[in-house]
Amino acid sequence: MRHLITAFAAVILLASCSRPSADFSMASTKDRVPARVNFSPSGEPADTYLWNFGDGNVSTEANPSHTYLLSGKQVVTLTVTKGKKRKSTKKEIVFKAPKECFVQVRTTMGDMICELFDDTPQHRDNFIKLAEQKFYDGLLFHRVIDGFMIQGGDPESKDAKPNQRLGTGGPGYKVPAEISTEHAHVKGALAAARQGDAVNPEKMSSGSQFYIVDGKPVDERTLDNMATRLGIEYPENIRNKYIEMGGTPFLDQNYTVFGMVREGLDIVDKISSVATNSGDRPKEDVKIIAVDIIK
Repeated sequence: MRHLITAFAAVILLASCSRPSADFSMASTKDRVPARVNFSPSGEPADTYLWNFGDGNVSTEANPSHTYLLSGKQVVTLTVTKGKKRKSTKKEIVFKAPKECFVQVRTTMGDMICELFDDTPQHRDNFIKLAEQKFYDGLLFHRVIDGFMIQGGDPESKDAKPNQRLGTGGPGYKVPAEISTEHAHVKGALAAARQGDAVNPEKMSSGSQFYIVDGKPVDERTLDNMATRLGIEYPENIRNKYIEMGGTPFLDQNYTVFGMVREGLDIVDKISSVATNSGDRPKEDVKIIAVDIIK
């Protein structure tokens, strides 16, 4: 009996001296950015977790997810504690550069990842230029209409007073229209705002103001009528997207669609549903924190 008690005490002593496990696994369905990775620790649950994703972002969740925006190698570090014990483990993760052009639009209501189309190069390059200049940082979504769209990019909206009239500002130039039947105003479409035909018959785009389509349900009959009115044929893939996602087809062929929200349509829904005043400006400011280039 004495030997059994001694052995049991030894097991307790060894357990109390052991360090917690900081091993972990990483899972992603993509090898190119933007890529979302799910992280899972191994072993017994710890008291605390500190994840350093290697790109300047951290998390204290036990099983976090993180979206990487930069290609190349990142070193992920997990530090766990259990009682007074602490242990860290590092692992490398590598991503290739994206084939398409992506940006992340960070807002005070959440983040969206948008693809910028290569066949609208002037709009793509202009949007990237402004993002790199931090032009959009701190601007508002100054016009929001539920079931229609959310609009931002007016430089006069930065630090704007509550009742200030917005929507006429810009960088001092326009962008030539790049309107195509290959792109339409389906839900999530990123398009350029512009002045009306009376003063802008060439349909040139604002140099900075853009909108993202929220939209309403669309049926085949509506698309047939719109196609006849516009004198176009909707490609099958666009028809399918309209039926599946909805949109605002009455804007087609009048404004340049130069991108699409690929992640974060729920953020479009959140922003579009905020309370607004009589001028369609949100009663509580919805800000663009920054637009980040994914590369």
